[in-house]
Order: sequence, then structure tokens, then C-alpha cells
Amino acid sequence: MTREVWARGDAYEAYVGRWSRRVAAQFVRWLDVPAGRRWLDVGCGTGALSATVLTLTDPAEVTGVDPSDGFLATAHAQVADPRVSLMAGDARALPLPPARFDAVVSGLALNFVPEPAQAAAECARVAAPGAVVAAYVWDYAEGMELMRQFWDAAAALDAASVELDEGRRFPICRPGPLRALWTDAGLADVSVEAIDIPTVFISFEDYWEPFLGGQGAAPAYAVSLGEERRAAVRDLLRDRLPSNPDGAIVLSARAWAVRGHVPSA
Repeated sequence: MTREVWARGDAYEAYVGRWSRRVAAQFVRWLDVPAGRRWLDVGCGTGALSATVLTLTDPAEVTGVDPSDGFLATAHAQVADPRVSLMAGDARALPLPPARFDAVVSGLALNFVPEPAQAAAECARVAAPGAVVAAYVWDYAEGMELMRQFWDAAAALDAASVELDEGRRFPICRPGPLRALWTDAGLADVSVEAIDIPTVFISFEDYWEPFLGGQGAAPAYAVSLGEERRAAVRDLLRDRLPSNPDGAIVLSARAWAVRGHVPSA
């Protein structure tokens, strides 16, 4: 079965990047980190979370790490600030010294790491005593409606597609598993919060076209289909999606955010 592709930053932005930025703002405000701190963005992708940190917290520095050269190129273009440094790296083995950062964060990336417990341990390792370590992931199983609607339509036409559904593949993206992941990494004062945002599409085409960009599990599946089968998914979605008289489609997206602190020495 086709798996997700993460290489083209522009296609990712059209698909979920634009919604990630809205979640990032609520997430950063929830953390309430003072100005002048050192931040690490693990799985920084196209730079949505790093850019939000710059806008809302006036940090001393922001370091971004991501395994995708394509995403890092987009981040370099979008986050032009001398306080930012970006590097290629694996969340399971961060190329950084221990106890280095005051805030270690990750946005919409943790579930894609093959060993998320190892990534959580690495986030804790590079965080200074007393630092905040936090992440957010989509609620794929229920609350991320733009994806949920797609996979439900795909499954109605192709039973095999359920194997690609993130709601099935990523059980970590729920409050209980996230809390356990952070606690097992040795973090203290762990809490989990829901972040809900509206996702408004001006038309069906605004909703559908990002699925043709090939970035992510659902778009990769869509472009892997023959033209006739892809049209069948498109037409079923057009029939199922709620729309306003002006053609706008109003959905919602939920992310789960987890936060903890490194115990002080």
C-alpha cells in the first residue's frame, strides 16, 4: 500500500500547513514561555511552529531539526530570522548536546517517528532542568475532520484503504497514550489539552485540490488511484461534505497537545 510522502513544502502547506499555523498559535500561548529563551523545534517541517515561536515569544534562539531536505528548504525560505538555525536530523537521535534548551517542542511530527518513545526521551535529554517539553498531534481518529471525511469516503469504496488511515495507524494520538509517553520519558507535571480550530474551505475545490499534491497519507493514496477511482472518491466526498449556500465547507480540526517539565536539578 502507498505510504505518505513528505518532501514538497508547498504541497504540504496547501494540505495541512495552513491549519497547523492556527494550532501552533494556541499551542505556544498555552506553554506561556517567557521571552529570551532558547527553543528547539523537533520535526520542524516547513517552519510553521518555529515562525509562531518567533512571533509570539521573542526567543533568544530557535533551532529546527527535520529529516526532510525539501521541508527544510521551505522553512529556510519562510523563516528568515538570524535567531533561527535549521538542520537535518532524526528525532530519535538529535544531533544536539544535552540540557541545551529552555523549551523543546514538536508540532504534528511525533506520530511519524517509528519509535516515539525514543523521540520523547531525546526531547527530554536536550532540555535543561526546569525546561518545558511539549508537542501536539492531530486527533486523526475523530477530531481532524478534513482527513476523517476523506478516509471514510475512501473506505466506503475501497476496504483496503483503512490500512493507510492515520486514525488506525497512530493510536498514540490520543490523550492517554500521549500522557503516558511523556511520563515514561521522565517528565513531570504532565498535562494534555485539546486544541480546536475551524477549517473553512471556500469551495469544494479548495477542499479537494490539496489531496492531489501527494504530500501525506491521504494525498499519496489519492494520487495512487486510477483516474476513475479517484473521481469516485471525489464525487462521494462532494455528496457527503456539508456546504453552505455560498458553497463554503465548514469543518473543524482538533489537535491534542501534551506538556511536561524536566525536573529541576
